[in-house]
Amino acid sequence: MFVLPRNVWILTASLSLFMSLSVFVIFLGGIIGQTLAPTDSLSTLPVALLVVGTASFIIPINRLMAIIGRRRVFLSICTYTVAIIALAITALQIQSFYLFCLATFLFGATTATMNQFRFAAIESVSGNLSATATSAVLIGGLVSAFLGPEIATLGKDLFDTTFIGSFVILSSCFFVAFALLWFYQQTNIATEVQHNDTRPLSVIIKQPVFIIAISSAAVGYVVMSYLMTATPMSMHVIDGFSLEQTKFVIQSHVIAMFLPSLFTPFIVKWLGVSRMMLTGVAIYFACVVFAYSGHALNNYWIALILLGLGWNFLFIGGTSLLPRAYSDNEKFKVQSLNDFLIFGIQALASLSAGWFVFNYGWEMVLLSAVPLLIVQLLVLLWWLNNKSV
Repeated sequence: MFVLPRNVWILTASLSLFMSLSVFVIFLGGIIGQTLAPTDSLSTLPVALLVVGTASFIIPINRLMAIIGRRRVFLSICTYTVAIIALAITALQIQSFYLFCLATFLFGATTATMNQFRFAAIESVSGNLSATATSAVLIGGLVSAFLGPEIATLGKDLFDTTFIGSFVILSSCFFVAFALLWFYQQTNIATEVQHNDTRPLSVIIKQPVFIIAISSAAVGYVVMSYLMTATPMSMHVIDGFSLEQTKFVIQSHVIAMFLPSLFTPFIVKWLGVSRMMLTGVAIYFACVVFAYSGHALNNYWIALILLGLGWNFLFIGGTSLLPRAYSDNEKFKVQSLNDFLIFGIQALASLSAGWFVFNYGWEMVLLSAVPLLIVQLLVLLWWLNNKSV
């Protein structure tokens, strides 16, 4: 892993700062939403709109990268994010729920850009190091696990209006990210417009490797986002756990999402990508069982750790397989479709999380994730029986 080029480590450090925003919004979005929203059922709307925004901006961001390059987009989005943070601060000052929702939606451009870091890392290494480069970049999430929630609580009472100070501190992350990404070296762009031999998407999406790559990443993200979005509401608002206890559970979850990335190359070598993803589904089932067994702090804590581990195995597996489905001059359109489908479905899950938890309870949230896990298990077993990876 340490032989990876400088680009990968720049992206790793930058992802830790970009992802701090995601963790920050997931941690505080529902809590702020609950204080501003006209009804409790809309509390998680700001978090859901972050995912909706991510899905909405994926294709424009990818097209822009295909035209002007990743580096210019990476740098521009840092400046853009600081401006949207200012919009969120304004929403808190005037206590406007819908302006705050607009800000979290516009943060989607930031997260859509962040999700291209893994592909930028893959493009910076040879093909046999794609899984290693992906896992290296995702190690940056370990820092965000601490940074996002700590910023949220550290700045909570710095100003008269609660959490404005948190957003002010958050903005400094993107000044640092700009400085880091200034040294990112643009790799050669093979744009589709320069080639007439690219295959239509209708052909690409029929490939078994594409199907398994996108289903694994999508299910991994959807189930993780669905349960993680509902957790602060169930813990803090419904069950009455403190903000510090909720922060501890979310931090532990995000650490579990990214800590296995340190060992992913060994896991892939030992299990193979397919069996690694199959293990991820099994861990998700264990998460549901443990969370369903009670509302104690340890139930939330262990379940969210398992949720993070399951996500890591499924998402890295799917991401490392995706490049096998396209040639270099097809990459932007396939990556755009991949992320649009993943985050489009994830947006629906996030939108429904708050409604489910307030109307039907934590147990129903957990049970409603089971059918999706069963489908993914069957898809993986089909793949494993037909292709050894």
